[in-house]
Amino acid sequence: MEDEPLAEWAERRYAKVGRLRAIPLVTGDGPRGAHLNPDAPRVIQRWNGYSWEPHGCASNLAEAKRILYPEVIESPAPGSAPKLGAGTGKHRRPQAPRSER
Repeated sequence: MEDEPLAEWAERRYAKVGRLRAIPLVTGDGPRGAHLNPDAPRVIQRWNGYSWEPHGCASNLAEAKRILYPEVIESPAPGSAPKLGAGTGKHRRPQAPRSER
């Protein structure tokens, strides 16, 4: 078994510091899937390198997503996508040769 160099391990470990997660505040056995209770309030937790610590609160799943993923830009309106021109790209099926009668 090969040991990993300490510098690589520390770099991988500290890359996760500051990561956020949202945990629903519901009764039961513990955290569940986010989609199960979209209207339940969430607590936002931040990873400090050793444990998850409280960072903030959100009133529902939509607000929690806005906090967790602020850089996500709304998708453009349908129909505004560029039109593809004629061509033979790798993703297109080659046309079978036509036989003339």
